[in-house]
Amino acid sequence: MRNKKYPYYENPQIRDLKDLLQIKAEAHPEKAAFVYPVKDGEMKKDYIDLYNDVNALGTWMYGRKIQGKHIAIIGENSYEWMVTFLAAINGGNVAVAIDKSLPDDEIQELLKKSDCNAIMVSGACKSKIKKKSGRRIYCMDDFEAYLEEGRGLLRKGKTDFRKYNIQQDKTAAILFTSGTSGFSKGVELTNRNITFEINNTCKLFRLDGNVLAVLPFHHAFGLIVGILMVLFYGQTVFINKSLKQVKNNMEEFQPQTMFLVPLFVEFFHRQIWAEIRKRGKEKAFRTLMKSTNGLRRVGIDVRKITYDSIRKVFGGKLQYIICGGAPLDPMYVKEFRTWGIEILNGYGTTECSPCTAVNRPFHRLDGSVGQIVPGIDARVTDEGEIVFRGDLVMKGYYNDKEATDLVLQDGWYHTGDLGYIDKDGFITLTGRKKNLIILSNGENISPEELEMDLARDEAVQEVLVYDEQSKIVAEIFPDEEHKGDQAYFNALMDKVNKGRPLYKQIVRVKLRDEEFIKNASMKIIRHKNIFPQQ
Repeated sequence: MRNKKYPYYENPQIRDLKDLLQIKAEAHPEKAAFVYPVKDGEMKKDYIDLYNDVNALGTWMYGRKIQGKHIAIIGENSYEWMVTFLAAINGGNVAVAIDKSLPDDEIQELLKKSDCNAIMVSGACKSKIKKKSGRRIYCMDDFEAYLEEGRGLLRKGKTDFRKYNIQQDKTAAILFTSGTSGFSKGVELTNRNITFEINNTCKLFRLDGNVLAVLPFHHAFGLIVGILMVLFYGQTVFINKSLKQVKNNMEEFQPQTMFLVPLFVEFFHRQIWAEIRKRGKEKAFRTLMKSTNGLRRVGIDVRKITYDSIRKVFGGKLQYIICGGAPLDPMYVKEFRTWGIEILNGYGTTECSPCTAVNRPFHRLDGSVGQIVPGIDARVTDEGEIVFRGDLVMKGYYNDKEATDLVLQDGWYHTGDLGYIDKDGFITLTGRKKNLIILSNGENISPEELEMDLARDEAVQEVLVYDEQSKIVAEIFPDEEHKGDQAYFNALMDKVNKGRPLYKQIVRVKLRDEEFIKNASMKIIRHKNIFPQQ
């Protein structure tokens, strides 16, 4: 029940990702770094295997004259994807992570935009790449052959890759933003950015068990926080190959921690309550939750026994969900805590490598996005915008000085998020600067506040609030049971409006038949949904 300030965790610091792999391979060579499904069952790669495979692939790259190049990585989450990423960075190349789910023409545009010289692509995505692009294309289906060729070169004494000295301020990776503007920009992260992020963010949290990786590797949160930090802790990552298998993977692998975006949390929450209602136990279950919460307040914790059936949904050993990428209603945090699973809400942006704040296991503030990562500066501007400065702030947007200058001012990265910072360093967000609804009467409204209240209703799958001719409109994608039920949602609108001043009230609810268009981190892209013709 402790919830108060306590010292940062102390961890051995790393110089770079090459240093990270070597330290872990020497400390526990036979511990599993990655486990993943294959046709015949499961494949396990120990830390020494990972270290050797990265060296072999990097040596293969040098043997193919892939040095100082931009290497695109396109494919589903896989061990091959991660080894390619690490080998590229550790040899002085630039790893360019591209979302495999993008339309083919958009992938071609990003390849051009990032000046890629070579492409490593999975077999399933090979058809997305134009062979006459002038770039060297390599397929992950031939990965073992590349490793064997690299091992052969190592046996012959070719050690240039292993001896390469990483330059801290050289661009290591280009990760494309998945912001809600719909215009992807290539974020240049240096070795210093990534290393600082790992060393300092890990002072806020300690990982003591396995992780099930479900977020895409091309996304900064899924890659740097969900994978590289796990390797820093020396724990094991189980790579989920298909979202259809998440439930089975949780039961089989029994993760202690998962890194998720709110969409997953909301989905699991809906499934749990749907099962409770199906059994006609909702009223009794809510009474039980109040009872166990009351017991906890007097120091009696019976959650492991009482909510064993819910915990088994997640494999039985899940303690923490680190949640980021989009706002999360505090209601989910409180209910999962009641069931014995702590959601630690965090905050970040690709441009900041990505994590800038996270709630701690024993020092948290519900409704906030956590405590500022140690070693960086954060403040709120006169306009109420959160800004950051420090070694985790990107080098800039690749080949886009104009866009870089808009967000990097006097060393401060301007997030576009509105909020405040309390005396303990907890950040609370109130909305997006560019999402503000400015009515004709001059009143400013954050649509996120209204969206969160509407989304608490189980019938609301997705919602977007916006200004239409100086009136506040809510557009809702309902669940199957309430599709077309305008009366239900009009009543919900009245409920949400109750007690709000007139200027903050929704005047109309629109129902839609399809989900909203989203980006890679599952955020609704506002401009594409409000102005679809753009």
